[in-house]
Amino acid sequence: MTSNAGRPTSPEFLPDLDWFKSSASSANGGCLEVAFMDDGRVALRDNENLTNPPFVVSRHVWECFLDGATKGEFSIQD
Repeated sequence: MTSNAGRPTSPEFLPDLDWFKSSASSANGGCLEVAFMDDGRVALRDNENLTNPPFVVSRHVWECFLDGATKGEFSIQD
């Protein structure tokens, strides 16, 4: 994952967080970014539209999502 710390956003939603995205993300955006909050919650945002506020979930919800993603439960079906 690569960090986007210090990159300006507009508007400034949760500006003090270090946002990360997958190294597979293109330079032109198109990736979900995550930031880990001091209280254990996880913030998510779409870097194609930073005017939308981040979505914040508990650590438990994030861990459940990662478990499902690892198991392929969210794979797009053709």
